[in-house]
Amino acid sequence: MATVDITSDQFASTIEGNDIVLVDFWAEWCGPCKQFGPTYSAVSEKHSDVLFTKVDTEAEQQLAAEAGITSIPTLMAFREKVLVFSQPGALNAQQLEQVVDAVKALDMDEVHAHVARSQAEAAAAAAGSKPAGPQDGTQIPDL
Repeated sequence: MATVDITSDQFASTIEGNDIVLVDFWAEWCGPCKQFGPTYSAVSEKHSDVLFTKVDTEAEQQLAAEAGITSIPTLMAFREKVLVFSQPGALNAQQLEQVVDAVKALDMDEVHAHVARSQAEAAAAAAGSKPAGPQDGTQIPDL
């Protein structure tokens, strides 16, 4: 499957409407982004069960800011609407394949339980009882 360019208008529905979504935040002027692009595209052809998307950070500056992008390229992976991986820097094909395989192999019952615990801790912290942990699943172990 080829990569799909998405905008801020499509971002939420893309994440919500697909099981596994990878997002490459990039810009035309970025050398490492240009190097990573062909690798990302080639790996996308091998995984028809994963939606590989791209967000042009120049055209979608608000979306990039909302996503906390401070360095490009940045790769994010979502599974069942949960952010399970986020890392700046270009990956080689082997590293990208490892990310895809790891995301596919996640025990999503465990991930959703982790997110629920984090949200409960955050609620407790807001009530003044305990420090909050991450709430978006980005601290999933062993990914």
